[in-house]
Amino acid sequence: MPELKAVLFDMYGTLAGFDPPREQIQSQAVARFGLSVTTGGIDAGYHMADEFMTSQNATKPVRTMNGNEQWAFFARFEQLVLQGAGHEVDLALAGEIWAEVRKQEYRIALFPDVIEGLDRLRELGFIVGVVSNMNSGSQRLLDDMGLTGHVDFAVTSGETGVEKPDGRIFEAGLVKAGVSAGEAAFVGDQLESDIFGSEAAGLRPILIDRYNGHPGYEKHPRTTDMASTIALIGEMRSK
Repeated sequence: MPELKAVLFDMYGTLAGFDPPREQIQSQAVARFGLSVTTGGIDAGYHMADEFMTSQNATKPVRTMNGNEQWAFFARFEQLVLQGAGHEVDLALAGEIWAEVRKQEYRIALFPDVIEGLDRLRELGFIVGVVSNMNSGSQRLLDDMGLTGHVDFAVTSGETGVEKPDGRIFEAGLVKAGVSAGEAAFVGDQLESDIFGSEAAGLRPILIDRYNGHPGYEKHPRTTDMASTIALIGEMRSK
C-alpha cells in the first residue's frame, strides 16, 4: 500500500457543527408549537435528515433548486429531524417549524478539538485539505471558518459545481494535494457522500462519528473525535 501523505476532511459534521448546538436551536424553534425535544432525539433526527440531504445532492443538488423546491426539501428535512425526536408532523407544519429554525441566531463553528488536531497533522508532515459540499468559494470558506493557516487548501461544491459522492470533487482535492488517491485518507461523517464516495474515488476512508450515529460500523475505520482520528492516521502511516 502507498505511503499515506495527505489527509482530506469533510466540513459539516466533521470539522464543524452548529453553535449553539443544534438541539438548542431546534428546542427553541419547536417550543412555539408546543413541542419539546431531547439531545438524543435531535441527534437521531439529524442522522436521518442528513442522509436524506446526501441522497438529494447525489441526484439534484439542493443548491440548484428554485425557491419552491428548496422549501419542499427543507420541510421534509425538518420532518425527519422531528421524526427522530419522536414527533410525527405533516409537511406543512414541518415547513413552519423550519422557518422558525431559520429565525434562530446560530452559526457553523469548528469543534473545539479541530485546530489543534489539524496543526498536529501538519507538524507530522501531512498535507491537509478540506473537501466540502458547501456552496462557497474555497478561500472564503477557510477564512469564514478560521481555517486559513491551519490547512493547505479547500475544495468546495461552489467552485467545482459537483457534490460528494461525485468522484470529481475528490479528484479536485487530490490534484490540489499533489498526491495519488492511494496516498490520501478522507475523514467524513456521512456514509454515502464521504465514506463510500471517497472509497469509490480510491481514497482511504475514515468515518468520524461525533454524534454516534453508526455505533456498530465496521466496514471502514471509525473514530469519534480528532484525537482518535490522529491516532488512527498514525497507525495507517506506519503500515
